[in-house]
Amino acid sequence: MEATGMVHRRVRSRRRWRTVDIVVASVVAVAGGVVFWGWDQLWAATGAAFSAFPPAQAVMYGVWLAPGVVGALILRKPGAAVYTELVASVVEALLGNQWGLSVVAYGLAQGVAPEIVFAAFVYRWWRLPVPALAGAAAGLAAASLDLVYYYGAWRADWKLTYVLIVMASSLVIAGVGGSALVKALARTGALQPFASGRSASV
Repeated sequence: MEATGMVHRRVRSRRRWRTVDIVVASVVAVAGGVVFWGWDQLWAATGAAFSAFPPAQAVMYGVWLAPGVVGALILRKPGAAVYTELVASVVEALLGNQWGLSVVAYGLAQGVAPEIVFAAFVYRWWRLPVPALAGAAAGLAAASLDLVYYYGAWRADWKLTYVLIVMASSLVIAGVGGSALVKALARTGALQPFASGRSASV
């Protein structure tokens, strides 16, 4: 019984956020928010190129889902995906964008979805299939909101295609790309305060 209690205390200690966790998650989030703002402009500027088949523009979507996955992979603690994605969306809203404050609601959904995936693996498995799945889940959440708020009048086949492209983009950019980014950062030694910087199993 005593040994079990010690194990539980160690687990709680590992999952408790430290000052360095908050600082690094905030840096990831703010950087993500600035990238979001720039990506908002690019999305608007390239819309005409996809006028023949608007769902195809979703290939660009994954960039908006990356901070939540990256934050979770670096910190490896509960709440990291929600925190980084949500704060990034708040920064995006403060900088100004064509969707207004609705991006904050998106940020919450896009953070909760990958958080659920990481929680399902009890914050212990970090190899590529898990962040890839987390990225796809974030994409599903975002695409679902889009269909409710913006694309409800589309044909059913366009809607399905859009959801699949958003999920694929998010899987590749946020999941696979996010994992590669964290591995690259770990190799530089920048992540030494974190388990992700001391482990090959990012």
